[in-house]
Amino acid sequence: MNLLQETLTEIAERGHSVDDVIYVGSRDGYSCSWEQFTELADREYDSGYGSQEVAADLEIHFTDGSWLERWEYDGSEGWDFRNPFRDVIASKPIIRLMRDNNHFDAWSGLGALQVDED
Repeated sequence: MNLLQETLTEIAERGHSVDDVIYVGSRDGYSCSWEQFTELADREYDSGYGSQEVAADLEIHFTDGSWLERWEYDGSEGWDFRNPFRDVIASKPIIRLMRDNNHFDAWSGLGALQVDED
């Protein structure tokens, strides 16, 4: 897999272009320009299982607040797209954060945990 081509494909599939990129780097301050990224990323790597090859904290941020971040599972890796936070339409109360003896569906999210059993 070529990191640059993978990145360009992901950017296009998410409805962005390289003109939308405002930051390439990590949250602790390591960064480079888009031009530098294209030079550094134009390399082949094994995105399959094994050991991770691309820096785990690499992110690409866009003008609309969304970003790409790296994911990894057993050495298999790629990009995940994250949408920016948007205000919720209506606030709903939270009465539990974790599964208990009556609420087992924590993997479905907060909504499933708030349902009271009658």
